[in-house]
Amino acid sequence: MTTVELAEKIILSQLKDYGTETVNFERALGRVLAEDIKADRDLPPFNRVTMDGIAINYRAIEQGINTFTIKATQAAGDEPQDIDSAGECIEIMTGAALSPTLDTIIRYEDVEINNGTAQLRTTEIKKGQNIHQKGKDKCEGDVVAAADQLVTPAIISLAASVGKEELLVKLLPKVMIISSGDELVDVTDVPSDFQIRRSNNYTIKAVLKQHGLDADMLHIPDNPVITKQQIQYCLQSYDVILLSGGISMGKFDYIPQALADLDVAKLFHKVQQRPGKPFWFGRHDNEALVFAFPGNPVATFMCLHRYFLLWLNATLGLPQQKLLYAVLDTDFAFTPPLQYFLQVKLHSTMEGILAATPMEGNGSGDFVNLADTDAFIELPLDRSEFKKGEVFVVHKF
Repeated sequence: MTTVELAEKIILSQLKDYGTETVNFERALGRVLAEDIKADRDLPPFNRVTMDGIAINYRAIEQGINTFTIKATQAAGDEPQDIDSAGECIEIMTGAALSPTLDTIIRYEDVEINNGTAQLRTTEIKKGQNIHQKGKDKCEGDVVAAADQLVTPAIISLAASVGKEELLVKLLPKVMIISSGDELVDVTDVPSDFQIRRSNNYTIKAVLKQHGLDADMLHIPDNPVITKQQIQYCLQSYDVILLSGGISMGKFDYIPQALADLDVAKLFHKVQQRPGKPFWFGRHDNEALVFAFPGNPVATFMCLHRYFLLWLNATLGLPQQKLLYAVLDTDFAFTPPLQYFLQVKLHSTMEGILAATPMEGNGSGDFVNLADTDAFIELPLDRSEFKKGEVFVVHKF
């Protein structure tokens, strides 16, 4: 049986570059940037006023001038207005471009304006105050957003600011989600007393959607011929197959034999963990990958987050996320020699510590319990008792 660490290592050895595509920047949210975004001009592109008030030349302050004649009023977007002498000022608004004849902004709160003159109400004035200097953030040609990161709303803002209408992003793998079994019926169907509605496939699809990946779905009946035909089609048409259920040793579990007949090499089967012990992972000759998760909802959910999303981020070139730790806030015992992914509810203490409350539920089939939890805490397999106050890795979902 494979350890969690070895399973992770094997999965991360199967990375592939799926190429790139160009999309409009408004449709790039959640994708992975495949190019550096560079400034097309200095940022800000001019000396920008950051406070409503008056603009002066600081030499007037050095000369002891405290009353100014307002030569003009300038709004943001207007052509910059010059002054002709130290005793003049420009009434100016936030966001306006500053003339080279001006170098200091005094806010309205610090002046009194009457009959076209502005009198200072403060002596605490610094040269260059309330001005965002040209090129202070970035110079023309500087990288404003580096490749290999998720396109966030902030990146969208940067792209718009530098006129980058099209963005080069990494292509996502084509993913097919397969459920199987005659005991499963569709959401809209009324199940018999011995059937249940399909849900794992919708769960997987929803999680992937959160990560910008729109996967297809397929249900296979308990028929060996159809099983082989459908999996063969998926291996030829998709980069990744995510299977939920049908990989155990049951009489009607035809998927393992179909995978073997179709030359999908088993890279591991069974992981020393709970939930998700029967997890199967393999690779076809054409490089299509197969993640075959156990059919129990919690096991599917955990394996998807712990393994597939880890692989997806790595194959897209995203930096590995730093491990998140939480303090166990109650004693817990678990006897089998397995690495236990325990469902927990996270909360922050008054001391700013992330704490985890175990919510074990009724086993890996208790999908209702997932709605009341928000993470798995990873308990090592070499122990059976875990004490309040101990720190362990958590995987948020």
